Amino acid sequence: MQIWVDADACPKVIKEILFRAAERTSTQVTLVANQFLQTPKSKLITCLRVESGFDVADNEIVKRCDEGDLVITADIPLAAEIIEKGGHALNPRGEFYTESNIRQRLNMRDFMETMRSSGVEMGGGPPAFNQTDRRNFANQLDQFLAKNRA
Repeated sequence: MQIWVDADACPKVIKEILFRAAERTSTQVTLVANQFLQTPKSKLITCLRVESGFDVADNEIVKRCDEGDLVITADIPLAAEIIEKGGHALNPRGEFYTESNIRQRLNMRDFMETMRSSGVEMGGGPPAFNQTDRRNFANQLDQFLAKNRA
């Protein structure tokens, strides 16, 4: 089992939690991004740089992800593909995407996109990332690693 990170939009604090978890649990973490990312020197932490373009990083993660791997992403369509492949998907706010909630999230995402494209003002985006989000992510990650590294 390894961890894949949709790293272009992943908050720095989440990457730092992942780096510590990689060392603590000897879990391979691969950040996938279309830009250079600075990572600690570690045989467990790598960065895979991909070309710029729509869904290039997402497609690379789907291609390389194996059943049982964990993907860190806020991208709902990517999460859906990972779940379909037998992987696990966790967003940076500490919420797991599952077979039972991914369809609803995809439908809501598509509905909101349709509304925006038809000119309806939808207000701001998600709330600012905060300490509770960070704590939720760290707790969910720790629980997942404890259960899946045994």
